[in-house]
Amino acid sequence: MRCGVGDNDTEAAVRELSVVGVRVELPGNQPIVLLREVEGDRYLPIWIGAVEATAIAYEQQGVKPTRPLTHDLLRDVLAALQAPLQAVEITELKENVFFADLLIGDGVRVSARPSDSIALALRVGAPIRCADEVLSEAGIVIPDEQEDEVEKFREFLEQVRPEDFAG
Repeated sequence: MRCGVGDNDTEAAVRELSVVGVRVELPGNQPIVLLREVEGDRYLPIWIGAVEATAIAYEQQGVKPTRPLTHDLLRDVLAALQAPLQAVEITELKENVFFADLLIGDGVRVSARPSDSIALALRVGAPIRCADEVLSEAGIVIPDEQEDEVEKFREFLEQVRPEDFAG
C-alpha cells in the first residue's frame, strides 16, 4: 500500500470522469462500472467485484442500508478526522489491473482499488479523475451508430436493483 504526502512531485495530466453506472457483463456475470469523460467522448469500462458493484449501485439509487457499508464507514471516519476526500485518481493500468489513489486532506495519497475509490467518491461528492495515459490505453470511443447501445445501457441502469449484483 502506498501512502504518503506529496508522493507525486510531477502531476500527470488527468481528465475528470463521471459514473455512467454498473451492470453485469454476460455470459460470465462479471460486474462492470462504466465511466465517461466529462469533457470528451471516451468511456472507461472497469471490471469490478460484486460487493463494490452493489455499493456503487446503492449510492447511485439512493438506497440506504440499515447499517453502514464499508464505504460508508470510511466516509464517516474521514469526516470524523476532518480529512476530506479531495478527489479520486485512477493512476495506472498494469497487466489489465487498474490502480487508483485517494487524495485526502492536504496532499495525502493512499493507494486503493478503483472500485472502492469510486464507491467512496460517490458518497462524498468528490471528483473522479483518470490519468490521460490510462484513458488513452483503456478508454473506448463509442461511435454514433452505437450510441443507442449506451441508451439501452442507461435504460438498464434505471431498472436494475442493487440486489442483482449479489453473488
